[in-house]
Formats: sequence, structure tokens, C-alpha cells
Amino acid sequence: MRIGILQTGLAPDVLVETSGDYPDMFARLLAGHGFTFQTFRVVEGEFPASVADCDGWLITGSRHGAYEDHAWIPPLENFIRDAYAAHVPMVGICFGHQIIAQAMGGRVERFAKGWAIGATDYDFDGQHITLNAWHRDQVTEKPANAKVLASNDFCTNAALIYDDRMLTVQAHPEFRPEFIDGLMHTRGKGLVPDEVMAAAADRLSDPIQDQTMADKIAAFFKAKRHNVPA
Repeated sequence: MRIGILQTGLAPDVLVETSGDYPDMFARLLAGHGFTFQTFRVVEGEFPASVADCDGWLITGSRHGAYEDHAWIPPLENFIRDAYAAHVPMVGICFGHQIIAQAMGGRVERFAKGWAIGATDYDFDGQHITLNAWHRDQVTEKPANAKVLASNDFCTNAALIYDDRMLTVQAHPEFRPEFIDGLMHTRGKGLVPDEVMAAAADRLSDPIQDQTMADKIAAFFKAKRHNVPA
């Protein structure tokens, strides 16, 4: 099964040498599930010709806001809606989670309560899961056709499912603790409050259930689709 990675952001150059860029992280996260990957740098205007070019799509995280004025965001939203209409499965992570919600009629905003950084606990459809997070924006109003799969006291819409067509997650299952540590020493400085950074640093060694989330993503991609247009 070929998964097209729609890359909407770039990892800091200083961290790429050790952690790889975002597509590398997803290939590592989903290793062993029988996927091949093709990357499209939509953040630089590189788009697939059609939603049928791959068997499924994955939208990465980004330092950009879904509500910002970038030339690549409107065509990405159109691509999302086209994939949904064609029943091509799509997964969105962090920014991907947010841009899918926005494209489908939800609202994304800079969250008044600030940042979620590092190991974060979620109630994921009745299952306790800890995943790494790195976000200040949130889906504050989910689309009407989205069901909440995961939440916590800080993030109500932490994971959404759109029938059997789209699965989106606010957290970063692809981020390992060392990458979170690297972000804290690069992008976090002067941006994330010291107390939030300190709390995240205290939890860097906490176990995360990244492979539990990887299994959920893989199962979603491989699931038999219903009511697929002829």
C-alpha cells in the first residue's frame, strides 16, 4: 500500500541530521506495516496530480497555522475535500489534524490556554494513551461530520474520525523524546513559557505509546472502505 506524505512543514535543520525530516519520522513510525511512501512537499507548492495517485494520504505537522495566508493552504484544503469525496483514506497529524478540520467546516484557533509540549495523556476512545505533543493551536470547533476519538482537559478535540475516510490526531506519535528535547532547545526558546518547558523536561523519560498509535493508523489505512464510489 502506497501512502503519500503531504509535507506541510520542515524540521529544524540542526535536528534533521539525527532525527530526519518529518517524512522520515513517519516512515520509521509505520515501519513493518507493509507501506511504501512518497513525499510531496506541499509547503513548497508540490502537489500530487490526483487524490488517486496513492492508496492513502498522511498530512504532517507544521510550524504554520492552518488559518494563515499561504498560497499552498487553499489547494491543500481542496485536496482534502476531494480525497474525502473519493473515499481515499487520509490521516492528519497536528497541523494535518487542524487543516483537515478547517477544510471540513471546523474552526482552528490559537488556544487561549497556551501550549501543550512533550508527553501528554489522552483518553483515546476509553484507552489511556500517552503521546508527545507540540502545539499552541487547536481545533476549537469540530466539523459536524467528525466524531471525537480522544480528548483531555486541555484539548477537547484531540483526535477525530470522519466515518471511515479520515483519522486525525493532535499529538505527534512520530516525535521521539530526543526530538522533543531538540525542539525545546531550538524552536521553544523564547516562545514557550519556561514553566511549560520545565514540565515537559520532567516528563522526557516517560513511556509513550507511539506504537499503539502507529497500529491504529495502520489499521485505519488498511480497513475495508464502505460506499466507495464506482
